[in-house]
Amino acid sequence: MLLGIIMAVLTAVMRMGTNPVLRGVAWVYIWFFRGTPVYTQLVFWGLIGVLYPRLSLGIPFGPEFFVFNTYDVINATVAAILGLGLNEGAYLSEIVRSGLNSVDKGQWEASTALGMKRSTTLRRIIIPQAMRVIVPPTGNETISMLKTTSLVLAVPFSLELQFVTNAIGNKEFLPLPLLIVAGIWYLFITSILMVGQARLEAYYGKGFDDESPSKPAKGMSKRQQAILAAGTVKADPNLEVTP
Repeated sequence: MLLGIIMAVLTAVMRMGTNPVLRGVAWVYIWFFRGTPVYTQLVFWGLIGVLYPRLSLGIPFGPEFFVFNTYDVINATVAAILGLGLNEGAYLSEIVRSGLNSVDKGQWEASTALGMKRSTTLRRIIIPQAMRVIVPPTGNETISMLKTTSLVLAVPFSLELQFVTNAIGNKEFLPLPLLIVAGIWYLFITSILMVGQARLEAYYGKGFDDESPSKPAKGMSKRQQAILAAGTVKADPNLEVTP
């Protein structure tokens, strides 16, 4: 998810930029990784050593300074992280872009009028406001990613929860009880993630969520309570209501 978030922010900013080359690169990345199944991508990363037996670092069409065995660099763990992270980044990119677009363009114009750089505006003004829109779907993607890790047996990565429980279940001839064990663990971790998502939503939702209705003053009639609940007047009568 960390790799996916980094790729998502980069590609979202690239697509919103004015450089046509960067916009094209971001579009191709999203097009490719959203258009191919994650299982296929995991199989590719697991077999990349067959396509490229060795990796080298040097001058193109010139001398090679360092040469590595591909499977020494991209082992099962790295292949699983690359496969899941790059695929997730393509989906999260659209979430981040929609969140950034949800911020009123007047924010950009006001910051530009104040002489702020585009990067500073994005970091200090736009992203904090966009997080209110980005966090909920990102939380759903995180939970979905948790369950998608069961596909890394395509690499193969032998330390994944579903792979281990299947192996133990087949060995002990108890497949169903071990499936229940895996389900309990997934539910447990998902519950933790849901609590974290709720707290993040509450944190970034400050100032945006509707305020709870004010308690009616003592002795206030029902008609006065209805007028107050309509939001057309202030709860404090000493405050002037502007049209």
